[in-house]
Amino acid sequence: MLGAAAITCGIFLVYGETLFPDLSDPASLFALSAWLFAVVLGSALGVVRHAEHVSERLGEPYGTLVLTLAIAAIEVMSITAVMMHGDNNPTLVRDTLFSVTMIFMAGMVGISLLLGAIRHREQSFSLQGANAYLGLIVPLAVFSLVLPDFTRSTSGPTLTPAQQLMVGAMAAGLYIVFLFIQTGRHRDYFAQPEPDGDGHGAEGHVSPPLLPHVILLLAYVVPVVFLVEQLARPIDYVIETAGAPHIIGGVIVAILVTTPEAIGGVKAALRNRLQISVNVFLGSVLATIGLTVPIMLVVSNLIGLDLVLGLQSTEMVMLLLVLAVNVITFSSGRTNLLQGAVHLLLFLAFLFLLFQN
Repeated sequence: MLGAAAITCGIFLVYGETLFPDLSDPASLFALSAWLFAVVLGSALGVVRHAEHVSERLGEPYGTLVLTLAIAAIEVMSITAVMMHGDNNPTLVRDTLFSVTMIFMAGMVGISLLLGAIRHREQSFSLQGANAYLGLIVPLAVFSLVLPDFTRSTSGPTLTPAQQLMVGAMAAGLYIVFLFIQTGRHRDYFAQPEPDGDGHGAEGHVSPPLLPHVILLLAYVVPVVFLVEQLARPIDYVIETAGAPHIIGGVIVAILVTTPEAIGGVKAALRNRLQISVNVFLGSVLATIGLTVPIMLVVSNLIGLDLVLGLQSTEMVMLLLVLAVNVITFSSGRTNLLQGAVHLLLFLAFLFLLFQN
């Protein structure tokens, strides 16, 4: 897949300007978009594959941490590349953050709980670990996506430079503190308990080599970022010509960066290792907000991009609802089929309201 990604990057570097003028032709538009989407998704899966090998070497909770940080890095670089392409899209960061939150905390949590309950009836997880994630996700999501709608210092859902500094510093500071907790004093909150009698499983196990996977992980990141910027052109064209909601751009970016993690999280739930799913899904949302918000605030100020963070009323209701439902779901230490159905229905409502706002 790395070879295909490299060839695709080469083609668009040399012939990109001659390929894009054909976007008015539906067949060319579909073929170009499908080609780019497939290569970007395949490269993102390559990032995750090598991140998983690194994870296996490092163990939990470092494993899921490497995965979430790798995807968060792709997300930040992809958003920056898309925002710098063509006309300024001031709501892309907001739309991507909101979409990632809904995809993970409604869709992927719902699918994992539902499939896990069908196979295992009930599943358990670390209550302290889930509460640690939610204890940061809730305030950071509200400060980043809700507060800008209610401040009076600026017109519209934006923040003043001082307010941006406060929100960015809070997001980055809390995430750094969380990393110390996750990898230090309370790392057992986030580790998957092994079944009784399985303590002999590590005997004779050969750890995978670390350096080659680290190099390949970084090698896959580069084409993802470049090709997402190219994919932004047909996406912008479709949104502008079809009159589609602008949030669709954020949703597509979110799908590209969340799909690899989503696959891993669902597989973990099917193996009755729900704690890994919790680490992946809630950890991804926390990393997205804790890293993307401060970085994009800095980038937007450095290169002079407008940034609108406040959600519209419908999206705000959905965000607050999904946060509340997650707090309830992860309050008992055990999950069942009903909870999975609730999360999945919230995700379907999110998809419906994209077009019927």
